[in-house]
Amino acid sequence: MRLRSLLFVPGDRPDRMEKALKSGADAVIVDLEDSVLPERKPWARKDVAQFLSSASREVTVMVRVNPLGSSDLAADLEAILPAKPEALVLPKSESGTSVAELAAMLGLAHIPILPIATETPKAVFGLGTYGAVASRLCGLTWGAEDLPAAIGATTARRPGGSYTPPYELVRSLTLFGAHAAGVPAIETVYTDFIDTQGLRAYAARARRDGFSGMMAIHPTQIAVINAAFAPTEAEIAHARAVIAAFAENPGAGAIKLNDKMIDRPHLLAAQRLLARL
Repeated sequence: MRLRSLLFVPGDRPDRMEKALKSGADAVIVDLEDSVLPERKPWARKDVAQFLSSASREVTVMVRVNPLGSSDLAADLEAILPAKPEALVLPKSESGTSVAELAAMLGLAHIPILPIATETPKAVFGLGTYGAVASRLCGLTWGAEDLPAAIGATTARRPGGSYTPPYELVRSLTLFGAHAAGVPAIETVYTDFIDTQGLRAYAARARRDGFSGMMAIHPTQIAVINAAFAPTEAEIAHARAVIAAFAENPGAGAIKLNDKMIDRPHLLAAQRLLARL
């Protein structure tokens, strides 16, 4: 499952769902949670089930269900599971136990789960627990909107858009929690969809830091995100040269390449880069 770009679309907007399939996103996340008013959720479930039944499966289609403990989750699953979504997005996940609880509700349906793992204060302390349920995951992601609201913070961002220290910490813990579990780390959304330059810098920073994909809120963001997470020709050529150098020197721990010393971490990075092609 390739997850460079994941585009959110409201679950009560069938017209936008069809357009999202043509956006170039690797995955479309049809939302039954925050973007749908409570009184519209019954109709949204029907719309989402119909969309899943008819959607082109050339694009991965996920559904963000309502959180554990809500009265809506069981109704979400009853409506959409027969239509076989490729994955479920679990909001307000608090630990690997949350994933296990949702997995139990799925019965024999082995559907991958993408937890949004930082939306409550308790969830921050569970970011190291997802390895226990790694076989049920397609990645791990975070959010910077619900958590400050939950603790009474006025914002998660400085003027200019960068995160304040508490939320930089949460972002970092999600990144390392994902890698500790051996699953893709997915960067959260960039909310100013008009600011293309800012998005490009944000996505480039995410890739630099070790995220392998990013969520989006608008179709115009997809091309920028895909480009940011695609290796350049120079990076591909260098990775192949690193792998070739170690293949020619199988017993070496460190090798000189282009006047620089490389060792096993460089080899692993090169293999990881080429695996994403």
